[in-house]
Amino acid sequence: MNLRVKVKERLGRKFDEEIRFFKGWMSNAKAVGAILPTSSVTARRMASVINPASGLPVLELGPGTGVITKAILERGLEPSNLVSIEYSTDFYNQLRTNFTGVNFINGDAFDLEHTLGELNGQTFDSVVSAVPLLNFPMHRRVELIDDLLSRIPVGRPVVQISYGPLSPVVAMPDRYSIQHLDFVVRNIPPAQLWVYRRAH
Repeated sequence: MNLRVKVKERLGRKFDEEIRFFKGWMSNAKAVGAILPTSSVTARRMASVINPASGLPVLELGPGTGVITKAILERGLEPSNLVSIEYSTDFYNQLRTNFTGVNFINGDAFDLEHTLGELNGQTFDSVVSAVPLLNFPMHRRVELIDDLLSRIPVGRPVVQISYGPLSPVVAMPDRYSIQHLDFVVRNIPPAQLWVYRRAH
């Protein structure tokens, strides 16, 4: 296969992915945080916080078209060690086709006790989240971060993508710390990455 054909196929797949994402955004704008999928640069930066050697599974929220899922697996995590929750049934069905062995769950990240089912008591290494927090009231954002931090060891991170200039979750130093991880210009729109850790 020559280079031109390879490039054409790759661009075709990327276009299909963006059309699928845009359709999902149109049908449920509140559940999808951006007009285009997360860039691979952003995805790799988010995945960089996980520790594949910990032996613990990773929890991913809002995988969408799977760009971040792919970056997590490329870090060396076994597919069976990734639990990924997607709210959109269309995205969920596509993800199951594209990523064999990953534990995809079609459910609500804001109701993890119910959504995780038998995995509700599981301790995770870290959480990688693309849930569009800015679309939800502040008290729900704080509740979600608190819930996520209760599911990982003290000191381990919850990484969150957002498109506003400030942390999407207000500071609560007695409950968690906030760290600005990165500002990724090579994303449409430019993305802010935030890390939350449980207060010791």
